[in-house]
Amino acid sequence: MFEPRIISDSTVGELRVLSVETCPEVCSVRIDIAVKGDTVHRVQYYRGCEGNTSGVDALIAGMKVSDAISRLEGIDCHGRGTSCPDQLARALKLL
Repeated sequence: MFEPRIISDSTVGELRVLSVETCPEVCSVRIDIAVKGDTVHRVQYYRGCEGNTSGVDALIAGMKVSDAISRLEGIDCHGRGTSCPDQLARALKLL
């Protein structure tokens, strides 16, 4: 129900780049995630609150994927059952 849908999954050099469409319950519509090995390299949200989503990117860049999942998973936005950070955690689980 709240699971993001993979749009594309590719490798560019040492980076694996995953693009996902988020569920309709959140403000963002897409998340691009670049991972190098088991470490988050960069995240880019499309739409949503730019300040918050840029903050999430800055905070998890360089973090282990498993640590990012454990910190972001389950964050709820206004009783929607998910949030932009939770959608990122769900997307990271698809790697």
